[in-house]
Amino acid sequence: MTRFWLGGYGSAMEGSADGIGLLAGDADRQTALEYRGAVTQTPSPSWLAQHPTLDVVYAALEGDAAVQAFSRSGESALRPLGEPVEAGENVCHVAVSPSGGYLVASCYGDGRVVRIGIAPDGGLVADAANRAAELRGALLGETLETSAPAGVAAAASDPYPGEHTASGDERESHAHSAVFLADGRIATTDLGFDLVRIWRPTAGGLILDHEIVLPLGTGPRHMVAHPSGHLHVVTEYSCEVFTLAAGRDGTWAVVSAVLSSPIAEVGVDFPAELVRSRDGQFLYTALRGSNTIAALRVRGGGESLESIALADSGVDWPRHHLVHEGKLLVAGQRSDSIALLDLDERTGAPLGIRHTAQVPTPTHFLPVR
Repeated sequence: MTRFWLGGYGSAMEGSADGIGLLAGDADRQTALEYRGAVTQTPSPSWLAQHPTLDVVYAALEGDAAVQAFSRSGESALRPLGEPVEAGENVCHVAVSPSGGYLVASCYGDGRVVRIGIAPDGGLVADAANRAAELRGALLGETLETSAPAGVAAAASDPYPGEHTASGDERESHAHSAVFLADGRIATTDLGFDLVRIWRPTAGGLILDHEIVLPLGTGPRHMVAHPSGHLHVVTEYSCEVFTLAAGRDGTWAVVSAVLSSPIAEVGVDFPAELVRSRDGQFLYTALRGSNTIAALRVRGGGESLESIALADSGVDWPRHHLVHEGKLLVAGQRSDSIALLDLDERTGAPLGIRHTAQVPTPTHFLPVR
């Protein structure tokens, strides 16, 4: 049986999800995917992550500014593993370290990147001395001690001082995602300040190694670490995908950029997730607005991309998607639905909508291991 845990928005986030849900169907008939209901009563678990070795799932409780651990019970149930642990305002993303020793939570509302310890049983370490290297983005080279109380780290520096958003408002820091890199460092995005930040984890917390400044107003949102060693970053405001590479000294820099689609309309389309095919030949991003899926081919040694196709996503406001067994599963936040798209194995292009199902305000898929 094919199964996915589903993150979603509850009433506090203007959604109808009751908690972490379950989507299931026959492995040989993926057209039969159906929503099986909520397996937890959790408010707005908008992003989910799996422990690398334990049957434990972590949820970003976006409306509650917290992260919570859940232990799998039986084939298709989750139970709370301890109480929620405070993270930051509008925590929207969690990524678990390959060792399973801690996770990194990104908080859109206050710009914090929060390091939270994980106990041997998979539970979150709520003790402040072990819990978070909390920051609103630290100054370059500043050490963030886990023993420091919340909010003591220096605020992030806007690389474009005096500039404003398109609406004329003051720019604000908005952390949005984290990726663990092959060399053990961590990359995070700051959508509000147009930054990709590289961190070095230490026993005492996180140390900011360096920053990559993207063009003003691009809005870096989510990332994919490519098997070639490159890092691909999709931008919410400029509808681009930037490719970053590390130099011999370990310093990352932009090596190329391409529009997610030649007909993407800035100010109308807002890219959400970025995922790759298993072999790394293709990338897919969803354009909220036109409600389409843009496919890109990875060129050369991973250093450049080429837009190859644009297709209907089958949902309204495609918030998240993933490649699963040669197909693309898409979550429609505003349509309360999911769609399953066929993919051309040779060209990577979406071929059409195979199946749709009703799901309450879905925001994230996580395959049940």
